[in-house]
Amino acid sequence: MRTAVEIFAERLATQTDVADVRSAPAGEFVLVDSRSRAAWDQGHLPGAVHLPTADIPARAAELIDAGTPVVTYCWGPGCNGATRAALAFARLGYEVKEMLGGVEYWVREGFPLRTAGGEVARDPDPLVAPARAACGC
Repeated sequence: MRTAVEIFAERLATQTDVADVRSAPAGEFVLVDSRSRAAWDQGHLPGAVHLPTADIPARAAELIDAGTPVVTYCWGPGCNGATRAALAFARLGYEVKEMLGGVEYWVREGFPLRTAGGEVARDPDPLVAPARAACGC
């Protein structure tokens, strides 16, 4: 039987959250948006690479160097698209994490989306992020 330590260590090895992605140093990983073109055009995380899940097996190597860590995201916690994308990258041998919360929690925490018109952001939702402060977790 696995211990709680093993289970939680595994989760931290394979998952990250929007606050950690936002605060990560540039170049620590490649951020991959696994949604459709229409969803990408509606707004995506700044610095992300657009690579729909179905295209990962054929196109990952041309866009992301082997050995480069990857973080995948999709719409939100009600969608397992980021999980499927992470699995596709793992099958190709990439070190990969899934970003919990997806675009929904990125926006709810007040972080900007890149659109054709530039970056847009909303005020943080007090149900998921403290106003003008870090959560400290």
